[in-house]
Amino acid sequence: MTFNKRQVKINHWPEKNDKEKQKYSKNRETVKLTLLTLLLLCSICFLFLTLNFPFTIEFTASIPRTCDHNFTVYVYDLPKEFNIGLLQNCRHLNIYTNMCPHVANNGLGQPLHRGRTSWFSTHQFIAEMIFHARVENHPCRTYEPDTADIFYVPFYGGLYASSVFREQNLTKRDELAVRLVNYISGQRWWKRSNGRDHFLAIGRTAWDFMRSSDTDFGANMLMQMPRVMNMSVLTVERQPWNGDNHFGIPYPSYFHPYTSAEMVTWQDKMKNVERPNLFSFVGGPRKGLEKAAIRDELIKQCAESSHCELLKCENGGSRCHNPMTVLGVMARSRFCLQAPGDSFTRRSTFDAMLAGCIPVFFSPHTMYTQYMWYLPDDKRSYSVFMDEKNNTHIEQELLRISENEVVQMREIVIDLIPRLTYAHPNSTNYDLPDAVDIALEALAKQARDSVVVSL
Repeated sequence: MTFNKRQVKINHWPEKNDKEKQKYSKNRETVKLTLLTLLLLCSICFLFLTLNFPFTIEFTASIPRTCDHNFTVYVYDLPKEFNIGLLQNCRHLNIYTNMCPHVANNGLGQPLHRGRTSWFSTHQFIAEMIFHARVENHPCRTYEPDTADIFYVPFYGGLYASSVFREQNLTKRDELAVRLVNYISGQRWWKRSNGRDHFLAIGRTAWDFMRSSDTDFGANMLMQMPRVMNMSVLTVERQPWNGDNHFGIPYPSYFHPYTSAEMVTWQDKMKNVERPNLFSFVGGPRKGLEKAAIRDELIKQCAESSHCELLKCENGGSRCHNPMTVLGVMARSRFCLQAPGDSFTRRSTFDAMLAGCIPVFFSPHTMYTQYMWYLPDDKRSYSVFMDEKNNTHIEQELLRISENEVVQMREIVIDLIPRLTYAHPNSTNYDLPDAVDIALEALAKQARDSVVVSL
C-alpha cells in the first residue's frame, strides 16, 4: 500500500492572521521571560543556601535508630577541660605526632576518599573520642539521670596522658585526672552507688594509667585512685592480672560505616576475595630481648617463605601507615601473624580481622584475656595459637590446617567484623550491634547484677 503525499497534511499550528500571530508571539516571549526569571531566582536561592549552610544533601531515606536494648545511658556534660577543650592544643597532644589531623571528624581522622565516605585514616589511640561521639548520638541515651542504668564520664584521659608523658613533675602528670575524680565523685548521681554504675572509656592501654606514687612507669595514676577502682574503665588493653574493673574494647580500625548495607557489602567482599598467600606479617623489629626475639623470628620466617607476604615497617615505614596497603596485604592472606606490639595487644589484629584474615597469636594476652565481651568462647573457632617459645615452623603448622577448617574459621572472623567495628557517629540506617553497643549492653548488665548482689 502506498500513500499519496499530497493527501497528507500536518498542521503544527492553526492558521492565524498577522495580528493573531503577533499577539501569540508576544505571549510566548512573556512566558519565556517569566520562566527564565523564576529559574534565576531559584538558582540564587540554592547558591545562598549552599554558601551559608555547609551541609551535605543526602538523597537516601534516613531512618532514625530506636533503642532496642534494655538499658539507658546518661552522659555527663563535663567541663570542657576534661575533653573537647584539650583539642585546642591538638599539636601537642602526643609527643611523637601532630594529632590535629587525627582528632578531626570526632576522632575518625581524615577521610580516605572524597565526599561522604566510611573510610578514614583513624589513629590507633583515639577510641575515647569515637566512643564519646557514638554515645552522644546513641538511641538509648537518656537526659534524665534518675532513670539511667549506667553513667558515662567522657574524659579524654588518653589524649591528656600522651600530652604530658615526658613531664618530669609527676604532680603535673596527675593533676587533670585528680580534678576529674574530685569533680565526678562530688556529683549527686555518683553517690547513688559510690560510682559502681559509672564508667570511663580511654583510648590507650591500662599500663599508661597505673603509675604508682613513687615510680615513673606509666603516664599517670588515674586507675590506681580508689574512687576510680569503683568505676568500670574501658581501655584498648586491660591489665590481665590486677585489672578486675578493666574491660578491653577494640582498637579502632579504618572502616566506620553509615549503614548496615555498607557493612554487609564489605563482609561479602571479604568472603569472596582471592587469598593467594598462606600467611603474612605486617610489622617491624622491636627493641627489648623478648619483643625483639619474636619479631625477628616472624620477619625471618616470612621473608624466607614463598607462601608469606611481608610488609616490613621500619625507618618511618610510610607504606605501613597507608590503610589500603595494610588491608591489601591482609586481604590477600589466609592467616595474619600477630606478635605482641609495644605491649601485649596490637591494632593490627583488628585490621586483620576487618580484612577477613585469621589471626595467629603468640601470647594469650594479645586477644584472649582482653576482649571477652566481643569474641566466642571457643578460641580455636576464629584464631590459631602458637607458643611464643615454640614457633620455629610456622608455615608447616599452618599447612596442617585443612581447607575446610580454614573456610569455617574465616566465616566466623568475618561474622565478627560488625562487633569489632565502630560505626560512624552519624549513622542512622545502621541496626547491627557495633563495638559501642556491645560495651554499653555489657556495662548495663554488670550494673544490674551488682545491684542484685548488694540487695
